[in-house]
Amino acid sequence: MALTLFARRPKHVDLLAVEPEPWPEIGETWKPEGVTVVERYYNVGNAVVLVHRSTGYHVVSCLGCHYEATQRKAHYSTMLTLEQAAELANTHAAGCRALPREIPARPDEPAAREQLRTLVRNLRTRDEGLTLYLFHLDTHRLALQRTNDWINGELKLLADDEPEVLKISVNEWGTTYHLQQLPES
Repeated sequence: MALTLFARRPKHVDLLAVEPEPWPEIGETWKPEGVTVVERYYNVGNAVVLVHRSTGYHVVSCLGCHYEATQRKAHYSTMLTLEQAAELANTHAAGCRALPREIPARPDEPAAREQLRTLVRNLRTRDEGLTLYLFHLDTHRLALQRTNDWINGELKLLADDEPEVLKISVNEWGTTYHLQQLPES
């Protein structure tokens, strides 16, 4: 009898095929396009603090007070690992007293397009030769709720429409986006 207890194996569950459980606070699932929610924390006011991944790095976003982080303050050049993002989210949740707000609605195509174009225009500086990478847009993924393919397509359209804002170069490694220098006033 003892051998039969150890011979049993639990049934394999494919976690990717399992539907996510509804969020307790809203009673529904939420899977925004272009954003993979990895962890959720609750702050003191019961608002949700998310850890999400978009381009391989992690972002912390509070759905109460609009706090967002992609880097540790002491290390500006390093993007967040899952462990670092979880620590930041937990620390923020412990001190944040913001009340919960609605989960952001997915904007329609024209609104998302204009939002992305505004973001790119605002990233320009007086420095020459700045490269725009998709991870520069990670803190805005909850607002955009779009995939990398959609963003790449829109960046190409922006470069065609406004070459004074963005230029594209293509090489054997892929497409690179170059922010153009702001004009002198």
